[in-house]
Amino acid sequence: MCQALTKPQAKMFFGDQWLDLTAPHVMGVVNVTPDSFSDGGSLFASQSLCLDAAMVRARAMVAEGASFLDIGGESTRPGANPVSVQQELDRVMPVIESVRASLDVVVSIDTSTPQVMIAAAQAGAGLINDVRALTRVGALGAAAETQLPICLMHMQGDPKTMQNNPIYDSIVEDIGLYIDERVQQCSTVGIPLERILIDPGFGFGKTLVHNLQLLKSLSLLASKGIPVLVGMSRKSMIGSVLGRPVDDRLHGGLAVSVMAYERGARIVRTHDVGPTVDALRMAHAVMMSD
Repeated sequence: MCQALTKPQAKMFFGDQWLDLTAPHVMGVVNVTPDSFSDGGSLFASQSLCLDAAMVRARAMVAEGASFLDIGGESTRPGANPVSVQQELDRVMPVIESVRASLDVVVSIDTSTPQVMIAAAQAGAGLINDVRALTRVGALGAAAETQLPICLMHMQGDPKTMQNNPIYDSIVEDIGLYIDERVQQCSTVGIPLERILIDPGFGFGKTLVHNLQLLKSLSLLASKGIPVLVGMSRKSMIGSVLGRPVDDRLHGGLAVSVMAYERGARIVRTHDVGPTVDALRMAHAVMMSD
């Protein structure tokens, strides 16, 4: 594991908004894809984006307390196939533009594609959330050009093959070393540490045991002093433990969200914004009490 930083970052500038990261924040998921694992296709009609439905969901999440909306146009579920650059742009850009025109919320663009990063930043996105940690050709340079904060996620393999027998020497240490390498790569193109967040990538190239061990020891990654984002909402780690289908994992999701916050996570990505906001506010009140 890399050497921890001495002091965690308290605030970060997301495009045109400062957010205090000493308190927890919730990121609502707006998947404008026909095939995402939980809500795939719900914002599509005949394989075309339904912008009105996407905006209804976006407005509801903001009303429920979301600080971020994470808008993604390429499914990264296990076994997912890639999409073309134009497909991804056609899916995400109308939503980004509509959200920025009408809602007071940080737009996070969930993409690994350099052209989408640039276009989203020009449309007012405040965060690049990349499950491939800027490893796609051209992504490092594009991210640096936007001058936006970047969330670097750990994934072993790629979405098509990542669940084919993932193996680690030590799950937390291996992720820590990977993050160190990606942070160093960011530094080489002028992306400072102050603009970086990290996501350990629950469910991305990890077995149930890996995911449970990772959550148990999440504080070790948080001790680096880099803000931590987690996404466990409705994932198979919850279904495997509780025996619940994907649309019946809210209670398990709330439990792991609170545990992640207690272990240092500051942004929780979820499909269930209102209940997660309440759970984290309650946990924060307890943790801040004298």
